[in-house]
Amino acid sequence: MIIRETERLRIRSWCEGDRDLFAEINSDPKVMEFFPFRRSRSESDALFDRNARRIGETGFGFFALALRDSDLPIGFCGLARTDLEPHLPDGTIEIGWRLAVSHWGKGYVTEAALALLEHGFGERRLSEIVSFAVAKNIRSTAVMKRIGMRPDPLRDFDHPSVPDTHAHLKRHVLYAITDKEWKRRA
Repeated sequence: MIIRETERLRIRSWCEGDRDLFAEINSDPKVMEFFPFRRSRSESDALFDRNARRIGETGFGFFALALRDSDLPIGFCGLARTDLEPHLPDGTIEIGWRLAVSHWGKGYVTEAALALLEHGFGERRLSEIVSFAVAKNIRSTAVMKRIGMRPDPLRDFDHPSVPDTHAHLKRHVLYAITDKEWKRRA
């Protein structure tokens, strides 16, 4: 199922043939620089299956991101329910992404994220969408700014899934945009 198409991209459901790309990005040291671990192939496959199941059940999750002209998968971008209480209330929707390194620097994430904000505030009628990242992850926070999100320092938090052995990755900054802010921007 195609969720959205942009000039260059297709945001769609995952296909079995996308597993290799999914495993590649989840094990790449550059892509996973701000995560405490890389995933093995079996861990990546399990995450792939969980994500596909969640999308099927709720319509929320991280969708495959593919080049529109060839349908070649290059990463993912999506709107997903967070599971980070008490830091974020149940039902909070985050926008997030990962992209294969060979496709960095081409504006693909920004293009996909803008389309998904439109989808979230238009079709899904969300009132707010958040995004969060390790404070030093300048590439991700730059995307957040480009898509119109604003920092919300009072909601920054230490990520509970990051072990103390990786203290430099614990602190996460939170950015947010409301439906009213999106409509003013659009």
